[in-house]
Amino acid sequence: MVSGPIADAHLLVAKSDTAGTDRDSSDGSTEPARWRTDDGADTVTTVETIDDALERVTDGPIDCVVTGRTLVDGSGLELLEAIRERDATLPVVLAPVDGDESLASEAITAGVTEYVAADRSPEERGRAIERAIETGRRRRRRRSRAHGFTAVFEDSETQSWLLEPDGRVRRANEVALEAIDATGTDVVGRPFPDVSPWRESDDERAMLRKALETAANGSVVRRELPWTASGENDGSEDVSAEIDRADSDRSRTLSVTIRPVRDETGTVSSVLVRAEDVTERAGLEQELRESEELHRVTLNNMTDTVLVTDDDGEFTYVCPNVHFIFGYDDDEIHEMGTIDELLGAELFDREELAEEGVLTNIECTATDEAGREHTLLVNVREVSIQDGTTLYSCRDVTERKRRDEALTALHRTTRRLLYAETDREIVDLVVGDATDVLALEASGIYRFDPENNVLQPAAHSSGMAELHGPLSAERVGDENVLGAVFLEGESRFFEDITDAAAFSNPTTDVRSAAFVPLGDHGVFVVGSSSPDEFDDASRELTDLLAATTEAALDRVERERTLRERDRELKRRNRQLTRLNRINELIREIDAALVQAETREEIEQAVCDRLTAADRFSVAWIGASDDGGDHLEVCAYGGPRRGREYLDSVSLSLTGDATEPAVRTAIDREVTVVSNVVDGLRDERWRGEALAAEYQSVLGVPLSYDEFTYGVLTVYADRPDAFDDVTRSVFDELGETIASAIAAVERKSALLSDSSNRLEFAVRDESSVFTRLAERADCTLWFDGGVRQHDDGATVFASVEGASATDVVAAAADLVAVEDAQVVDGGPSPADDGDRTGGTVRLVLSRPFFALRLADHGIVLRRLVATPSLARIVVDVPSSVDARESADIVSSEFEDVDLRSKQTVDRTMRADGRADLLDTLTDRQLEVVQLAYYGGYFESPRARSGEDVAETLEISPAAFYQHVRTAQRKLFEALFDGTAHALGDEVGLNSEP
Repeated sequence: MVSGPIADAHLLVAKSDTAGTDRDSSDGSTEPARWRTDDGADTVTTVETIDDALERVTDGPIDCVVTGRTLVDGSGLELLEAIRERDATLPVVLAPVDGDESLASEAITAGVTEYVAADRSPEERGRAIERAIETGRRRRRRRSRAHGFTAVFEDSETQSWLLEPDGRVRRANEVALEAIDATGTDVVGRPFPDVSPWRESDDERAMLRKALETAANGSVVRRELPWTASGENDGSEDVSAEIDRADSDRSRTLSVTIRPVRDETGTVSSVLVRAEDVTERAGLEQELRESEELHRVTLNNMTDTVLVTDDDGEFTYVCPNVHFIFGYDDDEIHEMGTIDELLGAELFDREELAEEGVLTNIECTATDEAGREHTLLVNVREVSIQDGTTLYSCRDVTERKRRDEALTALHRTTRRLLYAETDREIVDLVVGDATDVLALEASGIYRFDPENNVLQPAAHSSGMAELHGPLSAERVGDENVLGAVFLEGESRFFEDITDAAAFSNPTTDVRSAAFVPLGDHGVFVVGSSSPDEFDDASRELTDLLAATTEAALDRVERERTLRERDRELKRRNRQLTRLNRINELIREIDAALVQAETREEIEQAVCDRLTAADRFSVAWIGASDDGGDHLEVCAYGGPRRGREYLDSVSLSLTGDATEPAVRTAIDREVTVVSNVVDGLRDERWRGEALAAEYQSVLGVPLSYDEFTYGVLTVYADRPDAFDDVTRSVFDELGETIASAIAAVERKSALLSDSSNRLEFAVRDESSVFTRLAERADCTLWFDGGVRQHDDGATVFASVEGASATDVVAAAADLVAVEDAQVVDGGPSPADDGDRTGGTVRLVLSRPFFALRLADHGIVLRRLVATPSLARIVVDVPSSVDARESADIVSSEFEDVDLRSKQTVDRTMRADGRADLLDTLTDRQLEVVQLAYYGGYFESPRARSGEDVAETLEISPAAFYQHVRTAQRKLFEALFDGTAHALGDEVGLNSEP
């Protein structure tokens, strides 16, 4: 039995039944045993004729034909030739029984595969058949490869070159020749780099040489090279062809493969170069690469993360940008195993997903690698991608959700700020809500103190106290962030506050910080223990919260200003109403004062007007008694219970009584008790006043020209009835009442037939007459006759012991003396030549005490001044308290002693001269005094009327008019009997 290729072969044995009969086989058959069907092949088919053999070959498959020399219808050689005409590769073994060398030669010429004599051993015959089968197979393979190579080489869409190992062209197909516009003879034998489509480029020719060397050494080289096809249109091409040619002129991309071709021994026998147009594929590949790059960049940079899992939830795809949300890389995500570890097991209902196909905007919470929680919106979709069935698209909405929550908190804070009524409420509310709005631990507000130019801490959160400690005041203008932000009005944000001297506390744990101005109100401060907390959204929210706070503070300030303005307007309206009532009251009182003839009428009229029409509850006027130790009621207005009140309280001026009228009388200042209830148990009178329903009291001294005529006290049945305006009006009213009293007393003094004459000794170096007497070392005296004018007063004083000229010289430096003139130089000088005595005219500036005395009805009758002492004599009307008059004189000088006091009648006054002086006006008295003392009435006249008129700065006609008037009044007094005992000295030349 034969093994090897024969074992699986299908043999066709062609033989004749009579062949070999001359040699019987050992088993008695006509065919030798060596041709049995079990001779080693799987299948052996036996035929006797050439036609049968050819038919079987055609039907196939036949792996080898074994034929004898002679067949029924011909010879084995004929069968061989017939088979070769049909198939050159089918192996044929000629096994003649009686062969010879000539047959063998013919067989080989005819293309026999093996020649073996039939008498050879079965092993030899088997080996021959085996060799034939193997040769046939090898020939078929070689033919197949040749056909394949030809098919490949002659591909109509691929440029092909067959090269020698050294790179010379052996052969080129039509496509290659057309590409370079050449013929076979143009390229055969030439180096390929010199005839290739890339021959124009030195770099590409060098690349081809290197690639050919690599292929010659047994390695395959692949390159993609650009190529521009070109061609010419000779006019025979139609439009379509021209379009095709234009299309071919475009730049193309060729995939060039240079591979070695080996022979049976493995030696590189040639090099095959193929250039395939891959322009479309290259374009698609480029588009694919760009698409892949775009996909990669998109996936790597987009904020959404895409995950794909199988039915068990295991990851089949993880987007490269997964770290954006979760902090893990894709390998770490895969290691988690299932998506339940990342997003939770109860993310969605799988039955709902199966029904809907896609579930959108599923909100869930996931924790990243650093332990931070993220809020995600997840879309889940059924897919079929490789092994994946479920696609998850995850969007991180943590910031958006936090912003929404912050805006909601800000909206809530804004609504609450709308109802805040005070600055304190606003700053506390904002600091309390800042944590929710901004998600930061620390916050605080500084308010600007304009009086001290300081930013004062107004409120701060507990987080600020923990991270930073107590906030301290910062002076505006110093080098600090708070002051700079407040002055510049610009916000400042710090990624790390330790990089800036923002807080005075160097140990602060605050890192991220923001300082935002609140207009003119102050600065808003927020911070965190973590650095770099302020992104654009956080900064915008911080500015928005600060702006809302500023608007709330502005609103409260406006409302406060409006309320204050409204209160001020109401107060002013009340004040104006009260002032109108008071003005009406004052007009009524003024009218009553004008009509009153006596002090009693004045006082009672005032009290009646004050209590009329329920203006005030009670009004009364009191004055001290003769002893000066008790306040007596002079006039009263109001109901009976007011008198009962006055009887129940102490009006003593010497004890500890504090009733407002008593205090006013003692202090001589306005006393106001706004509310009787204040200190109710400290002073007894308050309880009595409250029992009488008096709740506020006003006491006003009735003072005029430093002389007090008593006290006016008014009681009201409501608190705060006497504001500053009312107090001021009543203060002036007190002076008006006192002035009216003084006026009626002056009138009373003129009409009174009796008066009190008081004589005082005055030791006061500031007195103008005392100073003149001291400087001139003389005695000065005058009897009344004071002429009052706008700037002061004029008197004519007599001089003894010195010349009138010395007195005028001494008066030159005195401020109290406006002007001094010698009127009479005195008598002729004695034997020693000295001229003494005379009269001077003194113009005295205000205030002159004689005028002030006259305002109170007190008349200066005589003044005698020496260098050390002045004697003053005054007449006080009997209606005026002599003690109070003495006080008036005492108030004018420092050291005053009352020497004497006597009562005098009009008929007893100065030998009747006072009556005559009282009939003259001040100007008439001045004119006749200057004329008399100037020698106008002497004979001959010492001075003419024109001289006297010039001295008085009046016209001569006015002078003569005044003199004649005075003379007429003199004679009237003489002949009407109104003067008494005038004698020789009637009114003009009496001695002192």
